[in-house]
Amino acid sequence: MTTLPYFQPAASPVSAGESSAGLSPVTALKDLVARLDREQRKAQELLASLGFALRSFTNLGQFLELIPLIASRVTDTEGSLLLTLRPDGRFWQAQLHCTDPQLKTALQRITAGLPTETAPVSSPTEAIAAIDRQVQRCLGRNAQLFATAVLVRNQARGRLYVFSLDSCYAWNESRQKLVRLVADQTAVAIENDALTTELRQKERLDRELEIGAEIQLQLLPSQCPAIEGLEIAAACRTASRVGGDYYDFIPTRTHSDEQGRLQPDAGSPWAIAIGDIMGKGVPAGLIMTMLRGMLRAEVLNRHRPSQVLAHLNQVIYADLEHSNRFATLFYSEYDPSTRSLSFSNAAHNPPLLWRQATGNLHRLDAFGMMIGLEADNAYAEQQVQLQPGDVVLYYTDGLTDASDPRGNRFDEENVAIAFRDACRRRLSADALLADLFNRVQRFIGPDRHNEDDMTLVVLRAV
Repeated sequence: MTTLPYFQPAASPVSAGESSAGLSPVTALKDLVARLDREQRKAQELLASLGFALRSFTNLGQFLELIPLIASRVTDTEGSLLLTLRPDGRFWQAQLHCTDPQLKTALQRITAGLPTETAPVSSPTEAIAAIDRQVQRCLGRNAQLFATAVLVRNQARGRLYVFSLDSCYAWNESRQKLVRLVADQTAVAIENDALTTELRQKERLDRELEIGAEIQLQLLPSQCPAIEGLEIAAACRTASRVGGDYYDFIPTRTHSDEQGRLQPDAGSPWAIAIGDIMGKGVPAGLIMTMLRGMLRAEVLNRHRPSQVLAHLNQVIYADLEHSNRFATLFYSEYDPSTRSLSFSNAAHNPPLLWRQATGNLHRLDAFGMMIGLEADNAYAEQQVQLQPGDVVLYYTDGLTDASDPRGNRFDEENVAIAFRDACRRRLSADALLADLFNRVQRFIGPDRHNEDDMTLVVLRAV
């Protein structure tokens, strides 16, 4: 905060009107001390009132209206002008206190001409310097003017002018400090208002995210279905409140019950899907929601898995083409009558199949590009038979990309080792799911969180 370079303060702290001529030296000294003491108490009371207002006011505009009056009172001057700027440099508000009616009108004309609604000024410093010159010309050569910047985080957010029409008025160091103190309080008020606004916006965004997370959670299966010949467990742990991972169990054939609700046909095949949207947070969550609805609609057409993915890709391609986001998706259908699992893969992490009879692991994979990458993607299709005791693990890359404090990844090899070990112990589907999540958490660290969404689906043939 600096004094305007061309505003020259008077040399003496006591004006000619304050002369103690005609009094004895002792009496004059006592009178001066008493007057200074009164001024000090007055300044302290006014600044205390300003501090109370700062703590009490919730309306920034009302608080700023007090600033010129307080600045004039603590310095015993005729007037003060406060100009505030928006963060982008545009002029925002002007508050004025002036005891001279004609001068007040002239200053109001200056403030009325400020470009408050135009584009940001190219150089706020030059714009403020121009206003400094206008105010000085308006006050006249004999006025004593002091101006200081209102700084918020080292950014000029305003200008405080305090002036006296008495040509003998002295801007001593004590009075300058008082003005700077008032300017500092003004800066605190502006910063507090900005922080309050940011907090309200954050609270509103947090609430919207909570609603989004609730909706997304409702879209994921609330419980695993009862499918003949399978024991099933599934869970999704999101890195943020709204995630991009997806899994679903969809009956391929349904009928309406007495209440009009759709129910799966007994013994009909079930679609089992797991997917991952590139990225995380709200954009990934929105695309995941869209993908879920389209896939469920496509399943009802009762096409083969390869056709389901091809049709889904064609439908969603137009929506994802300009989003720079893609989806990986593993889609499978389990037929309880034949114990067969047919599947196609759109570049998702291949699920692992553990054969109890041999103790061997197999990757269930079929060629296919990501959903939304090209309009005419073709997808291959494979099929396996599940025998009692066999276990299938579906997972997303959040599992393999989980990292420890040193940056090492819990890669595919560790997933295979952990999965094989759990299968050899003949764990139930729920226990196996919990065991894998616990292993990953120990790898990440007990006090750390995963940086990407992690989803697991376990099928155990019985």
